[in-house]
Amino acid sequence: MLKALIFDVDGTLADTEAAHRDAFNAAFADVALGWYWSESLYASLLDVAGGKERILYYWKLVDPDEADGSAVRATIERIHAIKTRHYEARVGGGKLALRPGMLRLIGEAHATGLPMAIATTTTPANIDALLGAALGQGWRSLFVAVCDGSTVANKKPAPDVYLAALAALGVAACDCLAFEDSENGLRAATAAGIATIVTPTAFTLGHQFGDALLVLPHLGDPAVPMSQHLPGADQRWVDLAALRRWHDGTLFEAA
Repeated sequence: MLKALIFDVDGTLADTEAAHRDAFNAAFADVALGWYWSESLYASLLDVAGGKERILYYWKLVDPDEADGSAVRATIERIHAIKTRHYEARVGGGKLALRPGMLRLIGEAHATGLPMAIATTTTPANIDALLGAALGQGWRSLFVAVCDGSTVANKKPAPDVYLAALAALGVAACDCLAFEDSENGLRAATAAGIATIVTPTAFTLGHQFGDALLVLPHLGDPAVPMSQHLPGADQRWVDLAALRRWHDGTLFEAA
């Protein structure tokens, strides 16, 4: 029986990666670091979970002899703080909408009392900037738990953040569905035992999603239907009824 939904944030609830890349590049310019992350480079860097970890990883690539010590860590903290401010400016105030189907599905789940949680490796400030506009300032009340990059020791692809969400929800992994957009996210959710629907972005289309329950371009909406028919759905978008049919083992019985 489907008892809960767990959502990733970046790339899943909203297509945020372009805004993150722009914010990183703006921060690099502010500190006169001379770095610039192109779209292709940033796509490869997404294999590293966490903004600070991503900066350190890249630093070690371009200047391994200098990428160590407390001074480097302090610089990374400064860069990341600046980057967060740039990101908030790019997504705050409703500048970035949720991906098709997400707002509707969250509303359906809330209306029916189906518990939801967030499992992400991004920072609380980034989540607030995005969801405060998209879902309203009381957005946290929609979720039983918001597990983020500050709440667990190991980030995705480790399952820690999903295990924390399961513990907060008080449900078994087999009674949940997760929503992700990346290979790291899928690996984290499946390592926690949670079946996962993946909706890739342009940055993650090349990832491997063999363990996903379903890979879709997005969840679809009446105004933005999917081009293909979804087995088990009465229309060309994912709703709770379709999700429950899958969970009962009947999603793919009708084509």
